[in-house]
Amino acid sequence: MNVFGGRILLATDGSPEAERALETAATLSEKLGAELHLVCVEPMPDPLSWPEARIMSPELRGDIRERAEEASRETLEGQIERLGEMGVEASGVHVAAGRPDAEIVRLAEEGGAGLIVIGSRGLGPVRRAVMGSVSLSVVHHSHGSVLVVREDGELSGPILLAVDGSEQAKAAAEAAS
Repeated sequence: MNVFGGRILLATDGSPEAERALETAATLSEKLGAELHLVCVEPMPDPLSWPEARIMSPELRGDIRERAEEASRETLEGQIERLGEMGVEASGVHVAAGRPDAEIVRLAEEGGAGLIVIGSRGLGPVRRAVMGSVSLSVVHHSHGSVLVVREDGELSGPILLAVDGSEQAKAAAEAAS
């Protein structure tokens, strides 16, 4: 089945929510025969939203980036080990540092992922408004499909499919089936 272009990108940060997303992505990868790629993005200070970052020396910025990428590598090693326990192999691993939402969308587009799987922390409306939501931003900015895994992350039970007769609805129906 090539409904998601044969490639799934799991965005993970090692949190319990990301663990549930990992289980869901692994199951989908196996059932669909799709490649499973993993990405972990360690946040970096954004010069546009944190003015002090603009005056940071290039050496310090480089050191922070190296540390962030190392933290991402460590997280991904644990996730790859977890996949191995499930009998699933990752086709690709991507380490990044920066704005998580932007990096996830960029890597999905560059890598041709037809589906992004990401966990949701369920911050609630107030905290989400103040802190922002990586999963919500990925949903809004991705050009492909995004599956946000919440709570138990099980792939069982009913699926609600809203259709309107459009081509996009037909593609959604194919994906849901």
